[in-house]
Amino acid sequence: MNRQRRNWIVITLGCVLIVLVFALVLHRRTVAAAAAQKKEQEPQGIPVTTATAKKGSITVYLSAIGTATPVYTDAITAQVTGVITAVHYSEGQTVHMGDPLIDLDDRPYAAQLEQAQGTLEHDQNLLAEAQLDLDRYKDAWARNGIPRQTLEDQEKLVDQIQGTVKTDGGLVHYDETQVAYCHIASPIDGRIGLRLIDPGNLVTANGNTTLLVITQIQPITVIFTLAEDSLDQVLGQMRHGTKLSVEAWDRQMSKKIATGQLETVDNQIDTTTGTVKLRATFANQDNALFPNQFVNTKLAVQTLQNQILIPSSAVQRNGDAAFVYVIQNGKATVTTVMPGITEASTTAVQGISAGTVVANSSFDKLQSGSAVTISTAQLPSDSSGSSAP
Repeated sequence: MNRQRRNWIVITLGCVLIVLVFALVLHRRTVAAAAAQKKEQEPQGIPVTTATAKKGSITVYLSAIGTATPVYTDAITAQVTGVITAVHYSEGQTVHMGDPLIDLDDRPYAAQLEQAQGTLEHDQNLLAEAQLDLDRYKDAWARNGIPRQTLEDQEKLVDQIQGTVKTDGGLVHYDETQVAYCHIASPIDGRIGLRLIDPGNLVTANGNTTLLVITQIQPITVIFTLAEDSLDQVLGQMRHGTKLSVEAWDRQMSKKIATGQLETVDNQIDTTTGTVKLRATFANQDNALFPNQFVNTKLAVQTLQNQILIPSSAVQRNGDAAFVYVIQNGKATVTTVMPGITEASTTAVQGISAGTVVANSSFDKLQSGSAVTISTAQLPSDSSGSSAP
């Protein structure tokens, strides 16, 4: 009897123990589920991408529009009348000073030159003969063999023939020049345009027919205009001998074409527009700039050192005020800044120090004191003009 009783007690205690273990496991699962649900219900930080303020230099640019302009543009015309016998260039060819371009029929001018040379030789011999006679007359007069008048007449005759020889020499030089004009050579280094004449064409001296056009493109210049209010910045640097850099960009300001140097400033302001012209020179070794090409220019007038730089997209505005969201200890704090020079996508600011972490996205969700989480993925900025203080 006692043994059966002990068995029932053991079985009862075992059942109670099983129930207690099951209740404990169930309680722990309930507590964990409640904690997870509570965590899910708690608000999460706003994901943002960040940028760190850095100390560096930034360049002050003056932007303008300009036109690529050749240093020299030569429109070649005929200086003598004649028939074209040869064309030595091809369209679009790059030529150098002295390269032969066009030949005209020089036979009429060569004949005139030969005639002038013959006249010169004749008169030179007459001069030599007169000079010999003069020498004999001087000897005769020294012995009182001739009157003084005869000697003086011979001296004047020599002077007359010398003047004739000079005239003949001038005619020879003139005819030599006429023959040279029949063989046209390039006066500059440059590029030839489309062909305007053909062999067999008759051209006239000092006519209106252009034989070819040569433009120098290495180097090439860009002429652009700046407002007169910006002139002091430029002239101030030039007075100190500073070589100012000029960048040429394409029409969309998406590609830099070339970099050159400011050459000079015009000597007067256009009163109708309030602007002044400037000329910059570019080496143009790759021929990236083409005559009369439209370009956007950026003239670097000053480089500011030790500036606090942040991405321009991080600067937000509320009316006239500018601010950034400083990220510290997982929270965003509004900090007022004073924007300065902007270059490309970088802005110099005052009001924060180097190393400060600022938000660079999710501005439509941020408020002062908002909890944030830093995201490594690229997030949209949503707005560059948030009004949230």
